[in-house]
Amino acid sequence: MIDVYYWTTPNGHKITMFLEEAGLDYEIIPINIGTGDQFKPEFLQIAPNNRIPAIVDHAPADGGQAISVFESGAILQYLAEKTGQFLPTELRARVQVMEWVFWQMAGLGPMAGQNHHFNVYAPEPIPYAIDRYTRETSRLYGVLNKRLEGREFIVDEYSIADMACYPWIVSHERQKQDLNQFPHLKAWFERIQSRPGTQRAYEIAEKMNTGPSVSDERSRAILFGQDASSVK
Repeated sequence: MIDVYYWTTPNGHKITMFLEEAGLDYEIIPINIGTGDQFKPEFLQIAPNNRIPAIVDHAPADGGQAISVFESGAILQYLAEKTGQFLPTELRARVQVMEWVFWQMAGLGPMAGQNHHFNVYAPEPIPYAIDRYTRETSRLYGVLNKRLEGREFIVDEYSIADMACYPWIVSHERQKQDLNQFPHLKAWFERIQSRPGTQRAYEIAEKMNTGPSVSDERSRAILFGQDASSVK
């Protein structure tokens, strides 16, 4: 059994997508980031960066005590290695998958996240920031679109690279991106969207989180008002 400390964000969706595809037994432990669950001591013991997702695997491959993993990219790699699924064993294909996982972790996720913030959540519009992150999101969409030309998936077969990237494309309209301008990316997106594992993962989110992530000033302060004192 795997405990999944989860909330309904793109990084959370990555993990439920993998678990549904792999058919692993897991239990979701909701961490409502709008109410501050991410700062509870028991969560910080396994996720010192006070961010979801995190997991605790009670049956690790080495047969030892339960192991915890935080950071979504690390979790995807851990689960892929545990199950032998969605991460190639052949050297060159494996390298490519991990390249694109790190591309998402270092580029697509952070830039789309800033796009969300300045386009949706900022208390007042800042034209430079909106333009900066909308353009950079567009550039990254272009990179992925070019990669997907003539390809069904990012690297040969469906992998953790696809699972890492897909949730960050779901909010393309909020990111002010038109998928019709990226035809290869659009075809890939629809292909992933139609997978039963993807649909099951997103059904979990729809049942769990029925309210806005930023509903009042308190949740805004929790999500956007953190500094070094938040982790003391």
